[in-house]
Amino acid sequence: MTTEPDNQHRVLVVDDERLNVEVLVSLLRNDYKMMVAKNGEQALRIVTGDVRPDLVLLDVMMPDMDGFEVCRRIKSMPEVRDIPVVFVSAMGEEVDEMRGLEVGGVDYITKPISPPIVQARVRTHLSLYNQTRRLAAQAKELAEFNANLEQRVKDGVKEVERLGRLKRFFTPSVADLLLSGTAEDPLRSHRREIAVVFLDLRGFTAFTETADPEEVMGVLREYHRAMGELIIKHDGTLERFAGDGIMIFFNDPVVVDNPAERAVRMAIEMQNAFQTLHKDWCRRGYDLAMGIGIAQGYATIGAIGFEGRQDYGAIGPVTNLAARLCSEARGGQILISQRVRGSVPSVPSSLIGELKLKGFSGPVSAYEVPVS
Repeated sequence: MTTEPDNQHRVLVVDDERLNVEVLVSLLRNDYKMMVAKNGEQALRIVTGDVRPDLVLLDVMMPDMDGFEVCRRIKSMPEVRDIPVVFVSAMGEEVDEMRGLEVGGVDYITKPISPPIVQARVRTHLSLYNQTRRLAAQAKELAEFNANLEQRVKDGVKEVERLGRLKRFFTPSVADLLLSGTAEDPLRSHRREIAVVFLDLRGFTAFTETADPEEVMGVLREYHRAMGELIIKHDGTLERFAGDGIMIFFNDPVVVDNPAERAVRMAIEMQNAFQTLHKDWCRRGYDLAMGIGIAQGYATIGAIGFEGRQDYGAIGPVTNLAARLCSEARGGQILISQRVRGSVPSVPSSLIGELKLKGFSGPVSAYEVPVS
């Protein structure tokens, strides 16, 4: 009993003479899965069926439809035209071989056959057929890649633009988190409790009136760089740089533990870092100081602006309170609201009084945080 070979190549033998079929099947069955058709019509049904051959060994002289016509029909059908057809015929004239190649055959073997020649040519044409299929698959993949390339480029540009927008407002680690899809889109309007920090330079207006524009820009670069490093260190969200004014908030877009404490500890480090700037500026004749105000409360947060020019902002009484406390702070001073003080009992603070602040109907308790 002959076992079915493991090789997946299928070879179809088409011949109306049973002896010819048996010879070819016996010669190849140990290496390939063999299929048999006794006439052209049957061969065409097999070639176009669900299980198709990888190579056809085709006789020429058959009743009703000769091998040349069978080959011509195979090559006329796009779905099967790549299947190699090898003629095996007793018609050995040069004109017969030429006609076989003209209708689409890849080879022409004359009878009586030479077994080693048949085996070698079948092996060669199946190898070429495999290469052709691999190339076709690669060409298809390349065509699909090219078809989608423009869209991928557009998507990539949009992603880069979105990354640029996010990194304008958030520290790099937070921006990466947002782009990874593990956090909600922060540009969508939403409400959240946040801690807001306002910074502002004292004496900046007088400085700009006497200093050259290049000096002013140099001072701002040094100031922004020093404060920016601390914003990143504490994972704050930068709302805006507005000349000498800076607004930062905590607890959005990523929720953090005790945002008020983060805000206060960052502010202390900022005032200490500012002293280094202050000493250098004093040597250059610049008399500048920095006040800080901190408040905690709910705000509406999201994109503000219009298509093509949007900023990320927080709107609500908490931002106004932080700004007003900043305005009241002297150079080197940190003022916090009563709510912030209650959220950071581990940080010492002292009541400086009840302040009448613009935009608030009643007096507001303000506390000073010492800078060590």
